[in-house]
Amino acid sequence: MKENLLRHENLTWAHYSEDADHPFPVSYWGTILDIDDMVHISVLYRWDPEHFCHFHRHLCATTSLVLEGELHVKTFENGELVDTTIRRVGDYAKKPPGDMHMEQGGPDGALVLFELYAPDGQLTEQLDKKGNTLRTLTTDQLRRFFKKQRAAA
Repeated sequence: MKENLLRHENLTWAHYSEDADHPFPVSYWGTILDIDDMVHISVLYRWDPEHFCHFHRHLCATTSLVLEGELHVKTFENGELVDTTIRRVGDYAKKPPGDMHMEQGGPDGALVLFELYAPDGQLTEQLDKKGNTLRTLTTDQLRRFFKKQRAAA
């Protein structure tokens, strides 16, 4: 596969958002670039300016590279904000599974490449504000979505 990730308007994007009652303005977009047989996954996410993704925890090793804008990563412990890291264009991060966080696009939003390795098939848990699991995303679910996404393109 050959993609220019900075010319992403031709990719098929899924939009994720929440209603006005949600405690944070949630609006972000995702597209799956690849899932291989060894369970390495490449995804591209973009955040609308000053908007968040859902509160979540990665269940697998994750790397990220900021391609455009700023990504504000807010890490929580026991329901309390304990750290905010601002990642700018070119910033690379490699994280083990486990930390509870939300990402937020900066003033101009953000475009970020994520690489995940999930040998057990577990990717992320979407969490409520207390850290309880609302739903778990698996590689099988992502594969089904990837097939639909490719068929629609």
